[in-house]
Amino acid sequence: MTDAAELRRRTRELLAAHPPAEAERLDFLRARFDAGLAWVHFPEGLGGLGLPRSLQVVVDAELEAAGAPDNDPRRIGIGLGMAAPTILQYGTQEQKQRFLKPLWTGEEVWCQLFSEPGAGSDLAALGTRAVREGEEWVVNGQKVWTSSAHLARWAILIARTDPDVPKHRGITYFLCDMTDPGVEVRPLRQITGEAEFNEVFLTDVRIPDAHRLGGTGDGWRVAQTTLNNERVAIGGMRLPREGGMIGPVSKTWRDRPELRTHDLHQRLLKLWVEAEVARLTGERLRQQLVAGQPGPEGAGMKLAFARLNQEISGLEVELRGEEGLLYDDWTMRRPELVDFTGRDAGYRYLRSKGNSIEGGTSEVLLNIVAERVLGLPAEPRTDKDVAWKDLAR
Repeated sequence: MTDAAELRRRTRELLAAHPPAEAERLDFLRARFDAGLAWVHFPEGLGGLGLPRSLQVVVDAELEAAGAPDNDPRRIGIGLGMAAPTILQYGTQEQKQRFLKPLWTGEEVWCQLFSEPGAGSDLAALGTRAVREGEEWVVNGQKVWTSSAHLARWAILIARTDPDVPKHRGITYFLCDMTDPGVEVRPLRQITGEAEFNEVFLTDVRIPDAHRLGGTGDGWRVAQTTLNNERVAIGGMRLPREGGMIGPVSKTWRDRPELRTHDLHQRLLKLWVEAEVARLTGERLRQQLVAGQPGPEGAGMKLAFARLNQEISGLEVELRGEEGLLYDDWTMRRPELVDFTGRDAGYRYLRSKGNSIEGGTSEVLLNIVAERVLGLPAEPRTDKDVAWKDLAR
């Protein structure tokens, strides 16, 4: 049985064979994957060793101390946090072998084609159609709020394959090649001036049946794995004390005593404590993941993440007074990643407005917590047994 000492030995063998100061970054990452040290809880041959997730920190600490390159996880977060666990759980052996390695090394960026103009909060109402023709599916429709679509090589996609059954039962999950004919990506300029989100139009896009993930019509169940992992990835990320949004406003408070008031002090203390509670709760949630897949508890973490970011960024703007109204750059650009703490207070304030929408709206997540965590009675839903084609739209 591999223990921490054995993992350290394997990691040091990797470093000896591929010294970080000499090896090409991509060569090192590929070698790390092949050695099973990418994500140790994945199976052997797929970047892991079939070990408890908690042992990953042993590998990461050795590599960090040696100055080894990482796979730039913020740039490929959708692939790592959402596509990979879904492919691992539902993919065929061929799909796992094909997609997981370039996903982890960052050679292939992923995006998520879920939300639509008419199916955001009610995702199961989606209307993008996939019709089977032989060994292919022909897909037509529109997706929206797609982060990193302008960078992505692949997408996780859900589409309606049977309009004659209730909405949750007629959906199928696909892996879509973003370079295929018929895939058009258009930028969506946000209130921040950037266009990290996109619209994606799908016109007669042909997807091989070999790129279907899970059974035909079973896409909603497969998508739940993606969505649960997404909420944990957004709301449960590992942070040091005063990491995230609370860090910049705490620094301003310490560095600028002339800005302080008693009222702002009380509000900052309250938010600091709440941010620390959320951070520690996220740590506990990650420890629970060692025992299995994320569940609805991630919805609570994502709720706290959105509320805290919006309240903290609002306090920071107020604390800075007139300076808080300044904005560094309205240039239209399509960034590779979102940096909440690397820009000014105005950017943080505006960007945090999207936190209660992306990754599941706060209203929907409150329902999930109420029904699936607290066990409260479900809201009446009159459309559960109605065929999708008969729903009012």
